[in-house]
Amino acid sequence: AGNPKPRIFRLMRDSAVINRLGFNNEGNAALLSRLASRHGKKGVVGVNIGANKDSADRIADYEAGVRTFARHASYLTVNISSPNTPGLRALQSREALGDLLGRVLAARSETGTATPVFLKIAPDLIDAELDDIAAELLERKLDGLIVSNTTLSRHGLQSPDHTAEAGGLSGRPLFHRSTVMLARMRQRLGPDFPLIGVGGVESVETAIEKIRAGADLVQLYTSMIYAGPSLPGQIVTGMARFAAREGLASMRDIRDSGTDRWASASID
Repeated sequence: AGNPKPRIFRLMRDSAVINRLGFNNEGNAALLSRLASRHGKKGVVGVNIGANKDSADRIADYEAGVRTFARHASYLTVNISSPNTPGLRALQSREALGDLLGRVLAARSETGTATPVFLKIAPDLIDAELDDIAAELLERKLDGLIVSNTTLSRHGLQSPDHTAEAGGLSGRPLFHRSTVMLARMRQRLGPDFPLIGVGGVESVETAIEKIRAGADLVQLYTSMIYAGPSLPGQIVTGMARFAAREGLASMRDIRDSGTDRWASASID
């Protein structure tokens, strides 16, 4: 059922949203049925796996998700960074993360697939925590990292209402913090580790900055609430024009060009 309603709040002046949904969903079987109905259709479909709030064994929830969806997903996201499930972010500590990733990858092996597994982390981590996460990702040879989930910070908000609501903040105010974290993880993980940049992407310019900071791929969500579902297409078109204007063979040509600048930026 997720958390009690109301649980989504628009901060119009900030082009932001606070949510405390709590992983409301109909369960693995319902999602599996919907995925099976897509058989033969094109497109990249990732499945985001999280632990239930009342689970007695949270890692077992992740294992169940991997076993259920590995054959049907383009990739799997191990989400340990939602702020709306008490204690979930504790799985980002090195010992807990090592146990989680070991069991998740073993569950994937049981399925006989090589479906990529990505870890999704919070933007509110300190450098020592980033060090530990990077070490585990490299040791376990995970397929990629998603930076980042929503933030608990409320720094600099302008909206008159809802700023004190509990939950994770997404949208424009998340851009700076999440991009700094992205760049710092690129520095730690090296040039060959796949990174997905998320947080505050709302335009061609912000998408390009994610790539400059170190992203191989870019995701967005909250900005579509304000700009509509055509926004991703507009960004892709704008990036193609940018690449042509700059004489780039690929947007990858500018990846990491701003990593050091972003990694050295301060966070409130």
